[in-house]
Amino acid sequence: MSDKSESFKVISDNRQARYLYEILETYEAGIQLTGTEVKSIRAGKVNLQDGYALLRDGEAWLINMHISPYNASGQYFNHEPRRTRKLLLHRMEIRKLIGKVEQQGLTLVPLKMYLKRGWVKITIALVRGKKLHDKREDIKRRQDQRDMQRAMKNY
Repeated sequence: MSDKSESFKVISDNRQARYLYEILETYEAGIQLTGTEVKSIRAGKVNLQDGYALLRDGEAWLINMHISPYNASGQYFNHEPRRTRKLLLHRMEIRKLIGKVEQQGLTLVPLKMYLKRGWVKITIALVRGKKLHDKREDIKRRQDQRDMQRAMKNY
């Protein structure tokens, strides 16, 4: 029973964010959703690529994340695919994030969306943009790792 309560199913992963940004801190947040959005998310029709989070009036908002309309519901009861959604974070976490985002010029980006105990959760990260030479360095490091693995496998 305890295995079931702690398990989670990854629905969407923003792999491009790990390439474009240097991840400093991560936070788990809930999202305020409508019924058709939850059904689309469970079907896996989510895109986190262009999404980002903003902090306004002491609240966190997820902007530009695409959740496809749910096919089984009619057009009148469906949701707007790219609407602004509220992130559910603790007040202390939001205060800490406001300080870092405003003073250090950092950004909040969604990394992963998953189901945890039946609730839709999202991992957001405090990130700093990478320069071109940092991206090249990462690619070279990954290629070297692959080459070492191949050499060890043949050895």
